[in-house]
Amino acid sequence: MLEHSNLEGSSELKPIFRLPFLLVILATITSGGISVYTVQRFQNNAKTAKEQAAPVVKVTTVTALGRLEPKGEVIKLSAPTSAEGNRVEQLLVREGTKVKEGQLVAILDSRDKLGAAVAEAQEQVRVAQANLAQIKAGAKKGEIDAQKAAIARLQAEQDTEVLAQEATIARLEAERDTEVLAQEATIAQLEAQLNNALAEYRRYQTLYQQGAISTSFQDSKRLTLTTAQQKIVEARANLKRIETSRKQQLAEARANLKRIETSREQQLAEARATLDRIAEVRSVDVAAAQAEVNRAIAGVKRAEANLRQAFVRSPQEGEVFKIRTRPGELVSNDGIVEMGQNSQMYAVAEVYQSDINKVRLGQRVQLLSDSVVGELSGIVDRIDSEVLRQNVINSDPTSNIDSRIVEVHVRLDQPSSKKAAKFSNLQVKAVISL
Repeated sequence: MLEHSNLEGSSELKPIFRLPFLLVILATITSGGISVYTVQRFQNNAKTAKEQAAPVVKVTTVTALGRLEPKGEVIKLSAPTSAEGNRVEQLLVREGTKVKEGQLVAILDSRDKLGAAVAEAQEQVRVAQANLAQIKAGAKKGEIDAQKAAIARLQAEQDTEVLAQEATIARLEAERDTEVLAQEATIAQLEAQLNNALAEYRRYQTLYQQGAISTSFQDSKRLTLTTAQQKIVEARANLKRIETSRKQQLAEARANLKRIETSREQQLAEARATLDRIAEVRSVDVAAAQAEVNRAIAGVKRAEANLRQAFVRSPQEGEVFKIRTRPGELVSNDGIVEMGQNSQMYAVAEVYQSDINKVRLGQRVQLLSDSVVGELSGIVDRIDSEVLRQNVINSDPTSNIDSRIVEVHVRLDQPSSKKAAKFSNLQVKAVISL
């Protein structure tokens, strides 16, 4: 009975303790939810405040690679095109020479020939003027006799010049034949020496393989063979040079003969025509004679224009950067000299097409290079209208993403131009201030 009473007492206490326990659990859950909500809201507010407080980065410069060049770029001063080629006779400047516009830079070897053409054209003017004067004065027996004498003189001069030039051609042909025969004989002698050296080399090669002679002795025989072969090559080259040189001389001599014959035939034709016309003075004759004078004067002007082309002059003020053709050399595609107006330097910046809309005329530009002490500065002077491929490549391949660029021309200020005058084509980094 006692045990039963205890059991009943304990069962009456269970509901009393169960309710507070549930209340505690409920309070704990509520408190935890409130805490989580509070922490999440705090974090969201902090994130929003951080995003609102983050500064907006504004682009203030455009960077591009570029190169330095003088005003008007580097020009190649050359000579007029000629079928025979132009050879520099005198060079009147050196690298680094300051030249003015119109200053004489070089003289070509065609000067003497063109000068003679001018003299000949001037002589034609005098002949035409003399004929015109005769026609205006009317026909006289003395004038007719004088014209006949002039024709005879021209004929005699023609015959003399033609015979002299033909003699020159014959002499050149004889000299050519003599030199060619002599050189061919030399080649034949050298070939005999080569054959002998080859035979000696092969014989001593066999002895060397048999161990009968030393290596140095065998090498001396090989050297003798090589020397003989080289002499053959040189002799054949000399023969080729002789044939080419004599061929050119003969071509020039025959061209001179043709020119003499043509020129004298023309003079004789004009003199005979004048003789036919002087018998009667007519207005049509005077007009024709005057036309001949005008034509002769035009010939002088043309010859003088050709002569001026033998004197190469600078088209602008500037400095000679590089000598491309020395005296005695034919003018190549590289011209005679390279020059430019480096008193005013420019930088050509290759701006990516994606950045070109930010560039404006007049913007300040800083130019950086390890080869120039300090910074160079200038302003945007011109923006090209054509999109090109990038020419100046960065050493970092990851930075060469956009290969399409627009060239921006930056005019350097005077202190910067002075510093950069010796650095044409130098790669620089351009920083354009927006």
